Formats: sequence, structure tokens, C-alpha cells
Amino acid sequence: MLDLYAEAPDPKRPVVCFDERPIQLIGEVRQPIPPKPGQIERYNCEYRRNGTANLFVFIDVNRPGAR
Repeated sequence: MLDLYAEAPDPKRPVVCFDERPIQLIGEVRQPIPPKPGQIERYNCEYRRNGTANLFVFIDVNRPGAR
């Protein structure tokens, strides 16, 4: 696999990496607790489940900054 990444870039044969990650979609149930002077904003740990999703990422390793 590392040999593939070391090959010279060929626009006709892009080297594409793929990754998948399941994520949980959650929503806030309560509003954040307003901060008092000198404190940071606080959140309650209660949340609402809004289902799940799969996050897919494809990257051309020879063009990492391309858009």
C-alpha cells in the first residue's frame, strides 16, 4: 500500500483514500445556563437523540489542498 502512495502522480489514475465513520446526531434539550461575571457558559448534559448518520470522506492523496 505504501508503494502505491510513493508512485508519481498520474492524472489518469488518481489515488483515492476512503474513510467512513458512523456518527450520532444529537440536539440540545435545554438552553445553556447564562454565565455570571467571571464564569464561562455552562451546558446541561441532557440531549435529544436525532438518529444516526454515516460520514463518508474521499481524498485524492496527490491533491490534498485541491477543491
